[in-house]
Amino acid sequence: MNKNLSDKDKKDWEDFLSSNKKLSNKDKDKASKKNISIKSIDLHGYSLDEANKIVKNFIVESYNKQISKLIVVTGKGLHSNNESNPYVSKDLSILKYSVPEYIKKDEDLMKMIIEIREANIEDGGAGSFYVYLKKKK
Repeated sequence: MNKNLSDKDKKDWEDFLSSNKKLSNKDKDKASKKNISIKSIDLHGYSLDEANKIVKNFIVESYNKQISKLIVVTGKGLHSNNESNPYVSKDLSILKYSVPEYIKKDEDLMKMIIEIREANIEDGGAGSFYVYLKKKK
């Protein structure tokens, strides 16, 4: 490695020092990007109608408060009492399936949402899902 600086390098360095330009703090920039606001709600124990009303209010309030990511915990439906009712679909009455479907069918809610997807295992996995919200205009 050459330990001597060229005249051009010296001039560039002097120009930089004499100018008012500042380097951005990359660590601070990364930290601000990762600083997303997250809220979660647990719907265990609620009926389907109650859960749908609660999640709708939760999404609207979060959108108004500029929250960017929601974690909605529905559970996996393993302990549901649906099997005793022959008129209830075993799959579609479980909150795990019904709540995201309810959200997707609500046009007003979908105007606030970027994406809905299954949560990572540390946030509940198959018993939870994420709702990513748009920024309020």
